[in-house]
Parts: sequence; structure tokens; C-alpha cells
Amino acid sequence: MERYREIERSIIKTYRKTIWKKFVSGINEYKMINEGDKIAVCISGGKDSMLMAKCVQEIHRHGVVPFEAEYIVMDPGYSPKNLELIKANAEILNIPIKIFESPIFDSVANVGDHPCYLCARMRRGYLYEEAKRLGCNKIALGHHFDDVIETILMGMLYGAQIQTMMPKLHSTNHPGMELIRPMYMVKEHDIINWANGNGLGFLQCACRFTENTESGIGDSKRLEMKALIKHFRKTNPYIDMNIFNSVRDINLSTVIGYHKNGERHSFMDEYNVGTGE
Repeated sequence: MERYREIERSIIKTYRKTIWKKFVSGINEYKMINEGDKIAVCISGGKDSMLMAKCVQEIHRHGVVPFEAEYIVMDPGYSPKNLELIKANAEILNIPIKIFESPIFDSVANVGDHPCYLCARMRRGYLYEEAKRLGCNKIALGHHFDDVIETILMGMLYGAQIQTMMPKLHSTNHPGMELIRPMYMVKEHDIINWANGNGLGFLQCACRFTENTESGIGDSKRLEMKALIKHFRKTNPYIDMNIFNSVRDINLSTVIGYHKNGERHSFMDEYNVGTGE
């Protein structure tokens, strides 16, 4: 059996409960894929997006909803070594990638503050444009469950707000385009187990600002959140899901204030309508 077949089989057999079922559950719950969609599956070269691509391939072959997919890789200025690693892994995994270039690394090279934030925004813009060129109506990104709950904690601790990473979004700058996150319910340690279990090695972060650091991903508040969540999981294995559920089922009657569509609301707006209890 060819190696990629063994890897595909592991997703729906060995990691069926931890990866495949959660992947399908997220897609179904949030209605990410509809009949007639053409999805640009965006591959950065990391473990998350590579696994996402394989899962999309599986659901494309065996799912009940007919759709099309393009597997795209943006080269924002990768080193030859990193670009070759992406190509090698795509070949191992039998993913028919299409590579296109963008000048992002050069554009953010001299940005003093928050180059990662600017890079991420620019990446998304180029991905949307390439997806449109290929006739796609959606782009799929590889963010996973841990990204979601890390975002919740960062928003609370450093942004003084309750917010999260949404499972899907309508693009504000590219009308008719949508962003989906098919790995939304898949936990990072299960992705790591899949990669290690299949003897696969992927890019960490190929950005020229971090590729020479020991970790490959640099220092960030997100790393701080990862460490915090790791500690929480040792204390109680359900804490990560509780963090997620805190934004999935908000009781507005217990919230002091919130805003939506530019309008601010306070519990005082309706306080005197009822008993106030």
C-alpha cells in the first residue's frame, strides 16, 4: 500500500474518534460546506493545514455533499529549504497543491511593531484574491480548537472583552467570499499525535523573523495561553471545553453589557422592565 493511503486510512481508523469525527462534526454543526461550493484549501505547510487538506480530500471523496476543492499554497518569500519541505510533504500526502507567490515577507520586513498581525492580514487578502482567480467562493484555513480557546483567553486577559475565533465568516472586503475553519473542533495534541504517528515532519513557522529561533514560532501571548491551557488541562480535563462553551452559550441576562453591529447595550436598558432579580 502506498504511504499516502496508509496515512489516509489512519485518519478514519486510528484517529477516527479524535480527528475524523470532530472534523465532520464541526463541518456539519456550522454548515461549512454546501452543495456546489468550490473551496480554496489554504496550506501553509504546517501540520494543521496539511491535515485539514487530507480531511477535505476524504470528505470530498466520501461525503454526501458534492463540492470542489483547490489546494493552494502561498509562497510569501519562503526560504528554498522550507518551500521544498512543503512540496515534499504534499507529494508524500498526495495533495495536488498549486503554489503562487506574494511579496508579503518583503512588505513587512521593516515593520517595527506587530509584523505578525500585519502579515496575517496581508496573507488573507492574497488568499482571497487567488481563490477568486480560481473560481472559488470559500477559503478554508487550518485553525483548530486550541486556537479558538486561546483566542477567548487572550481577549479576556489582554483585550478586556469576550470574543472568539468564529467557525465561518463572510468576507467584508471580498463580496461573495466566505472563510471557513474545518478543523474548528479538532484539538492540537491530536493533530500532533497524527503527525508523529505517521512519522511526518512539518514546518513550524517559516516566517523569516522566526525561522532561525529555537522553537520556530517565536515568543507571543499565544504561547503564554498555550502554557496556561496546558496547566488547566492537568487540573481538570474538561476545562478546555468549558472555556469553549463559555462563548457558545452566553446568558445575556448575566452580562453587564455587550455591543453588536456598532450598537452598545447595557443590562440597565431593561433592568426596570422586570423585577431586577
